[in-house]
Amino acid sequence: MIKTKSKTDTKKVGYIDFFKLFIKSVREYKKPSIIAIIFITLETLFECFIPYVMNLLLNFISDQNKSIIGGEAISENFIPITIGFGAGLLVMAFCSLFCGITAGKFAAKASVGFATNIRQDLFYKIQSFSFNNIDKFSISSLVTRQTTDITYIQMCYQIMIRIALRAPLMFIFSIILASVMAPSLAWVYAILIPILAIALFLVVKFSLPIFNRVFDKYDALNESVEENVHGIRVVKTYTREDFEKQKFKKASENIRDDFVKAERILALSNPILTFALYVSMLFIVTFGSYSILMITGSTVEIGHISALITYGAQILSSLMMLSMVLVMISMSTASMRRVYEVLVEVPTIKNCDNPIYEVADGSIEYKNVSFKYRKDAEKYALADINLKFYSGETIGIIGGTGSSKSTLVNLLSLFYDTTEGEVIVGGHNVKDYDVKTLRENVSMVLQKNILFSGTIKENLRWGNKNATDEEIVEACKIAQADSFIETFPKKYDTLIQQGGSNVSGGQKQRLCIARAILKKPKILVMDDSTSAVDTKTDALIREGLSTTLNGTTKIIIAQRISSVQDADVILVMDDGHINGMGTHEELLKTNAIYKEIYDLQNRAGGDSND
Repeated sequence: MIKTKSKTDTKKVGYIDFFKLFIKSVREYKKPSIIAIIFITLETLFECFIPYVMNLLLNFISDQNKSIIGGEAISENFIPITIGFGAGLLVMAFCSLFCGITAGKFAAKASVGFATNIRQDLFYKIQSFSFNNIDKFSISSLVTRQTTDITYIQMCYQIMIRIALRAPLMFIFSIILASVMAPSLAWVYAILIPILAIALFLVVKFSLPIFNRVFDKYDALNESVEENVHGIRVVKTYTREDFEKQKFKKASENIRDDFVKAERILALSNPILTFALYVSMLFIVTFGSYSILMITGSTVEIGHISALITYGAQILSSLMMLSMVLVMISMSTASMRRVYEVLVEVPTIKNCDNPIYEVADGSIEYKNVSFKYRKDAEKYALADINLKFYSGETIGIIGGTGSSKSTLVNLLSLFYDTTEGEVIVGGHNVKDYDVKTLRENVSMVLQKNILFSGTIKENLRWGNKNATDEEIVEACKIAQADSFIETFPKKYDTLIQQGGSNVSGGQKQRLCIARAILKKPKILVMDDSTSAVDTKTDALIREGLSTTLNGTTKIIIAQRISSVQDADVILVMDDGHINGMGTHEELLKTNAIYKEIYDLQNRAGGDSND
C-alpha cells in the first residue's frame, strides 16, 4: 500500500491543465469531433461566399441595365449567366445547409459522448477513493459535479466545436472578403468593431462573477433536497414541512436572483448588437449611394452595398457569438474546476508494488497505533493502541458515543490508514495486501445498513456473487432472516425498494448480516449491527455465528452488555483509548466504565428491544 498526498490546490489551474485532463475523456469521440470541425469550416465558407457571389450577380444585372439605358442591346448571355448564378447560389445554399446539419449531428454525438466519458471517469475515480478522500467532498457536492457541472462542460464542448470555431472563421472570412470587394466602404467596420468589442467585453466582465458563484449555491440547493428526502420521516414526525419548504425556497431563490442579475446584464448585448448593425447599414448605404451617384469613376457598385450589409451582419453576429462563447466557457470553468478537483484527487490508499493476494488467517494485531482524521487535527481519534487477537476469537467492543469504536475497526480494511504505527492482519501489515483482497477477507456490517434496489437474493449476492441458493438460505438462517423472508409472497425474489424502505430496521440489519456471512471472511466485524433486533434474536445470531464460523475472527461492537458478554475478550473504549480489556467477569470487577454500563442496563430492567 502506498500512501500519497492529495492535490488540493486547483485555484491556479488554467485552461491548458483543463484541456490536458479533459481531452483524455474524448477517446472514441475524436472522430465525430474532427468531422464536426471539418463540416463547420465548410458551412462557414459557403455562408461567406454566398454574399460575394450575390454581389457578382447584382453587379452583372446592374451593368446590363446600364447598357440598356445607354441604348445598347441586352447581352445574349444574360439569361444563361443569370440562371448560372442562381443555380450556383442554390447549390451553395444547399451545401451550407447539408454541412450545417452534418456538423450539428456529429457535434451533438461528440459532446454527449464526451460528457458520458467524463461522468464515467468521475464515477470510477470516486470508487477508488479511501474514506479520507470521500470526507473531503460532501455528498451533495459530488452529486452536483456528476450532474449540473458535467452538463455545463458538455455544453461548453459542443459550443467549442461549433460556435467557438464558426464565429472566428466567419469574422475573418467576412472581413477579408469585405475588404477585398469594397475597401472604400469597409472602413466602417474598423471603427464599429473595436467599440462593439469593448461593449461586449464589459457585459461579459460584469456577468461572469455572478455566474461563477451560482455553482456553490447549487450545492446548497442539492443539500437541502438530499437532507429532506433522507430525513422525510423525521420531517413529518416533527411537522417541519413548512420549515423545509422555506429552506428550499430560500436556496432556490438565491440561485434565481443571481441568474436574473446575470441575464439582465447579458440582455444588453442584443440591443448593442442591433444598434451597431443599423449604424453600419446606415453608413454603408449612405456613403455607398453617394459614391455610386456622385463620384465619377467610383469602384463602388450596387452589389457591393448588398454584400457589405450581409457581411456586416455576419461580422457583428460573430462578435456576439464570441462573447456568448466567452460567457459559456467562463461559466463552465467553475464546473471544470470542480470536476477537475475530483479527477486529480489522489487516492490516499493504493496498492504497494508487490501486494499480497492471500490472507492466511484472521489474527489481528495493533502495534503502537495512533490515528487522526486530518493531519492538522489537534487531537488523535485513536492514541497508543496495542492489541493482539488470535484467529477465530470473538472480540467484543463497548464504549460511549464518540469513543472511536468504529474508527478502530475501520483501520482493518484500510478504509483509513494509520497516522502512526501499524495494523497487522494474518501476519502481515494491512498496507502490504492487495486492497481488494484485504477487503474481501474482512467483512463488515456497518452502522448504517444499506440495501440497494433489486431482489433480496441480488442484495445478498453482494457478499458472494457466485453464492448458490442453498448458501444464501443457510446464511439467512444464521442471521435469523430466513423466517421473515419466507413470509413474503415472492420470498427471496422479493423486490427491495431503494434504500430498503419496504423492510423494517431489524430486517434490514439481518439481511446485511447475512450478506456479510456469505463472504466467508477471515474477519467479521459487526458494528452495532443488531441494535434494532430484540435480545433473543441477537442471542440466536451470535449463537449461529459461533457454531458456523469457527475459524473466523468475530468483532462485535455494541451498546448492550448482553451482545458482548460471551466474547473471548472485551475492549472498553473511552475517548480513543483502551480503558480496559478482559472477559465479562474480569471487567465487572476491574473496570468502572464497564460496571457502570452493566448496572445502568440491569437497573432499567435488563436489555430491552431497541
